[in-house]
Amino acid sequence: MNGSQFKTLNRWTLRHLSLSFCCHIILNVAIAENFKVSTSNRLILLLWVAYQLAAWFATVSLSVISNHFAPNTKDPKFSIAAFWAPFFLLHLAGPDTITAYSLEDNALWRRQALTLVGQVGVTIFIIFRAWANELLNFLAVVMLIPGLIKIGERIWVLRSGSSENFKATTLRRPDPGPNYARFMEEYQSKKDEGLDVTADTLTEASIESDISFPMPKNSNIPEAEFLQWAYILFQTFKQLFSDLILSVQDIKNSQSYFQKVSFKEAFKVIEVELGFMYDVLYTKAFLVYSLKPGCFLRLTSFSSTLVVLLVFSTVGDNKHLYTLDDRVITYVLLCGAILLEIYSVLIILTSDWSLHWLSKRQNAMVDLLYRAISVISSIPFLARKKRWRNKIGQYNLIRYCIERKPVLCGPIQRFLFHHEMLEKHRYQELKEVSQDLKKLIFQHLLEKSRSAKDLKTCTELCACRGGRVLKNSKCSDCIRKESVEVEFDQSILQWHIATSLCYNDDQNKHQNTSCQNHREASKLLSDYMLYLQVMRPIMLPNGIEQIRFQDTLAEAKIFFEERKSVSDEIQASKKLLAVNTDIPPSVVKGDRSKSVLFDGCRLAKSLQCLETDKKWELVSDVWIEMTCYAATKCRWNHHAQQLCRGGEFFTHVWLLMAHLGITEQFQISKGHARAMLVIQ
Repeated sequence: MNGSQFKTLNRWTLRHLSLSFCCHIILNVAIAENFKVSTSNRLILLLWVAYQLAAWFATVSLSVISNHFAPNTKDPKFSIAAFWAPFFLLHLAGPDTITAYSLEDNALWRRQALTLVGQVGVTIFIIFRAWANELLNFLAVVMLIPGLIKIGERIWVLRSGSSENFKATTLRRPDPGPNYARFMEEYQSKKDEGLDVTADTLTEASIESDISFPMPKNSNIPEAEFLQWAYILFQTFKQLFSDLILSVQDIKNSQSYFQKVSFKEAFKVIEVELGFMYDVLYTKAFLVYSLKPGCFLRLTSFSSTLVVLLVFSTVGDNKHLYTLDDRVITYVLLCGAILLEIYSVLIILTSDWSLHWLSKRQNAMVDLLYRAISVISSIPFLARKKRWRNKIGQYNLIRYCIERKPVLCGPIQRFLFHHEMLEKHRYQELKEVSQDLKKLIFQHLLEKSRSAKDLKTCTELCACRGGRVLKNSKCSDCIRKESVEVEFDQSILQWHIATSLCYNDDQNKHQNTSCQNHREASKLLSDYMLYLQVMRPIMLPNGIEQIRFQDTLAEAKIFFEERKSVSDEIQASKKLLAVNTDIPPSVVKGDRSKSVLFDGCRLAKSLQCLETDKKWELVSDVWIEMTCYAATKCRWNHHAQQLCRGGEFFTHVWLLMAHLGITEQFQISKGHARAMLVIQ
């Protein structure tokens, strides 16, 4: 390689090192910590771009550097390019706060491992080719240590987060059961002695909770009790995220806690629990937060980088061999690696994992450490983030029809279906999950929990999607048959339309506080379930939701276009309710169109015949049942996938149901039937 080629290589390498380093900083500081609490499409897109480019720049750069080293290249001027190669490994390994962008990354851990190991081989090859017994060559070897640690951590964490390996860690120990062969030998021995022997079964005692409420040793730690309970429950209920079943004892232990706490405490514990689950599936928490291995690896990585910086700054900064640009970028990379390592440690210290560990200990050192963490948390960019956004998506059919405007897009956007994505995202919004809604859901599930005694009862409760509420309220069979005993996506649309019409029609009516709470909760859940049907259909039971929604939307659009005076939702609702619906729409329209616009109007008119208080209590209970039904039918991997998209309230309800024993994922009995020999 001649001088001009070397300069070209260095300029090219510097450019890509800078871009790779910028992507690494974005992943570390700007985005990754906000990833689990934000649903911003721009943030998710920026993270995806940074996640992909960081790996791409590193991979391509290592390949180009290796191709520019000719055989027997021993010029010490080339050592600087080889010294930069290990930094690409650090960027390839990614930050501690995001190792997987999605569950698919964990599933493809073997492919990623092969790629990462290949890049390690290329890096070692570059260092070997540029070896000239210079100090920088030895420093490159030392700098290789943090890169190997980070790469090894990422491979191990991706492997641990894959479904098959995660399931293996949640499986209980193999249980062969009572020794049948020995029992039968004893039985045969008694018979050979001439004794009249029969087998009888011991009656097992009823299963009771065998877990005590943890009392935090260090009361100075905020939310210490929640952290300890969340961790205990996480260790058990993470089986739900590996498609395994729980034991009756697990359910009893969980019920003993959730049936005695307030709704605020229950949802707080679930927030912490899902935070632990997110960290295990998408970050290096599995390895980093294990105290001894994590501390050792962090100390080794940090020490190696610090030693390299000190040595280079004292004896390795040879001005006559390396240009000013080369030396500046080397200092930036070394200082940046150290600062990012410190930042990662500070993030670990302010995490729920660390606070949980501190809450179980009480001594002067722990108190000193907690005071230091409190100071760290006061720094703006290190302040503790919310565990989840506490917001739910909203999608309203009537508002969508009134405000809808055509999206201008070119043929490329249409080919990529970009216009459809813009159209959907344009009319969605986020609303805060009210405490009243949480309270209603918790009370509803608590009532069911007390009747969930066996698997058959649990199966029946999980299958309820509004019919149980209508039956208990003595509503007509016609309402139940036309609005609940239909396909689930049709039921969602009909009840959504009916709820919107009733909500707008009651806008100016005087209501007491309880009625108002039920009314607002109904509207929130109604718009949320339609949001899931339009934006997250994979989380709901299979159906023809897209066809039904489009047909309903088309009919609504024609209806409102014919009535030019409609300008807001209240006017639109009055126009719809004014339509005579004595004849069922299916008789007039037939079966070709799947629109349920006026089926929803018929349902709304039936509900309007009820007293206002009774009506909104009924509607809110129906929506709660429908939400719970859909949550139990959603597969665990879809719940887990949403944890890295800001999380869904849907998942919180699903986990709360499991904690209260309203789940089909538990075994019918616990323990073995204990047999004994009875001599007649």
